Amino acid sequence: MRRHVRAAFAVALSACGHMDDAEDACQDAFLRCWTHLGECREPDRFKSWLLAAARNAAHNRREREALRRGDPLDEAVAIAPDSPLEDADRARLRMRLLRALDQIPERERTVVLLHDLEGWLHREIGETMGISEVMSRRLLTDARRKLRTLLGSQTG
Repeated sequence: MRRHVRAAFAVALSACGHMDDAEDACQDAFLRCWTHLGECREPDRFKSWLLAAARNAAHNRREREALRRGDPLDEAVAIAPDSPLEDADRARLRMRLLRALDQIPERERTVVLLHDLEGWLHREIGETMGISEVMSRRLLTDARRKLRTLLGSQTG
């Protein structure tokens, strides 16, 4: 679990867009994989299997929660207290970034989170997502371009 939790979280976050839901989806995916471990036909591809389970759990959670979700709590509450101004700035930046990520296609969001947040190589991303290295690079370039535009156009 320790080896794959960050990647599973990144994939779940890209699919559902909310940190709390992504955490829950990750937990659901790990539990599902644990209980169905005997069904993993290719142990060498466990990571891909787990990430697919995380993506599916996030999609399911997003659909289930869409009707029940109210306004999210202020993210500043969850940030460790350094100074109130720094906390507020980080919370605003986090919300702007999450809003921007939510506006780009899921495949691009997944690539940018796995590459930039998790440090995955394009080869690893390609294998996990079933795309070529070149496509992974292309999706990352497109995602970064769109994020720059979105973040540049958003006001704090």
